[in-house]
Amino acid sequence: MSIPPVEDLLRELAPQVLGALTRRYGQFDACEDAVQEALLAAALQWPAEGVPDQPRAWLTTVASRRLVDEWRSESARRRREEAVALDPLPPEASATDDTLALLLLCCHPSLSPPSQVALTLRAVGGLTTAEIAKAFLVPEATMAQRISRAKQTIKHAGASFEMPPPEELPDRLRVALHVLYLVFNEGYTSSSGADLQRTDLTAEAIRLTRLLRGLAPAEGEVAGLLALMLLTDARRAARSDAYGSLVPLAEQDRGLWEAGVIAEGVALVTATLGRGPAGPYQLQAAIAAVHDEAPSDAETDWPQILALYDVLERVSPSPIVTLNRAVALARVHGPLAGLALLGTLDGDDRLAQTHRLDAVRGHLLELAGDLPAARECYRRAARKTGSLPEQRYLAVRAARLS
Repeated sequence: MSIPPVEDLLRELAPQVLGALTRRYGQFDACEDAVQEALLAAALQWPAEGVPDQPRAWLTTVASRRLVDEWRSESARRRREEAVALDPLPPEASATDDTLALLLLCCHPSLSPPSQVALTLRAVGGLTTAEIAKAFLVPEATMAQRISRAKQTIKHAGASFEMPPPEELPDRLRVALHVLYLVFNEGYTSSSGADLQRTDLTAEAIRLTRLLRGLAPAEGEVAGLLALMLLTDARRAARSDAYGSLVPLAEQDRGLWEAGVIAEGVALVTATLGRGPAGPYQLQAAIAAVHDEAPSDAETDWPQILALYDVLERVSPSPIVTLNRAVALARVHGPLAGLALLGTLDGDDRLAQTHRLDAVRGHLLELAGDLPAARECYRRAARKTGSLPEQRYLAVRAARLS
């Protein structure tokens, strides 16, 4: 079995170690700081000295020592230090999946929804502050302050590291689903860097969503999100060519799509839709299922997709939903109809820092035959995205129209 690169291994282990320490010591903010120091030490030592036989135990031990060192410097906590010394944390944590408890701790009701999402992305998803800032469309310094405040709020609220009471679970689940949705999206299309995809993030998002479904099997939106992830991730192998260049959905080799994963996703959609009011994840999963079940792009049931987007925009309106609906509208009623819908988004500040509006407009302008305007939109979109594969794809589209 191949050993993952050090950076990928640390990203995978970080929430596990943080969960184990928080379960044992109970101070989330102090544990998070200690884990970050342990990760830094590993990032410096492991590439030169080799990855230890038990990397999780190594990180847990180093982080635990950092906590003890911190407590040793504070005389008021000497008794706590002595108790820890008498009852040390085992090198490997128990079989209990502390990551799930950590996820729900980060969704504590004392935090605002944006802080819940940001803290969970940092502690559980393993995203950097810069990546989270990109997802929220805010400056990195602003996001760093938000995460710091969230950690302090958790501390002052006296939150315990345990499963929340039943009455709090629905709200915690709602935030947790949104967090995992963002983590998956960052992994499926990286917001920056040379790689189009980061399978470590998509795999972790799917794993945690499966855990949530085990916790709340009757929640349709949990099943809907899992179905959406599976139906989307099933296309992963076809999304880039041998050179790492992005391949759009319409041009993908559908023979590379994972039929077994698609079947699982479709079964989840079929089992949950119609049981009650459909939520946004169920509707997005239904849209993904229509795409995945089509033998080709030309045979895709675009009227059904448009109808589902009509419902989704009523249930959960957002500029991204409108962008996607504009594409479906163009496929059913022509590119001019799609462009007219895009015009309603021109004053939306939430899209000011993203390339998506320009990219979609360029695509629809190209379909409409306005090649000079399409070329300029592609160029603007290429300048806005931090993803190198997306930059190359958009630049090539612009060059082809010259």
